[in-house]
Amino acid sequence: MKRTLKIIAISALATAAFIKGVPALAEPVESTNFTIVSTSDLDLASKTGQQRLEQRLVVAAHEVCDTASAVDLRATNAERDCRAAVLAAARDRARAIVASNDRGSITVAVKY
Repeated sequence: MKRTLKIIAISALATAAFIKGVPALAEPVESTNFTIVSTSDLDLASKTGQQRLEQRLVVAAHEVCDTASAVDLRATNAERDCRAAVLAAARDRARAIVASNDRGSITVAVKY
C-alpha cells in the first residue's frame, strides 16, 4: 500500500514538473496577419477607382489590426495605431501604383 502511494506521489510530482516546464521550452512565435487588396478591376486613373481602392484599404486595415475586445481600452488604442501605420504604408503603395499606371496588388500586413 505504501509503495502504491509512493508511486502515485512521484508520478504526480513528475507530471506537475513537466507541465510547469513546458511553457519555458516553448519559443515565441512571430506571426503575420495579412490580406491582399487587388487593384486589377479598378480604373485607378478615375476618382471613383481611387475612392474604391481607399475603401478596400480601410477594410483591409481593419481586417489585419482589429483583434481586441471593444472594452479593452489599451488594445483598442493599439488597434487604432496599427490601422494608422498599416494604412500609411498601404496608401504609399497605392500612390506608387497610381503613378506608374500599374495594376498591381497591395499587401496589407502587420506582424505580431
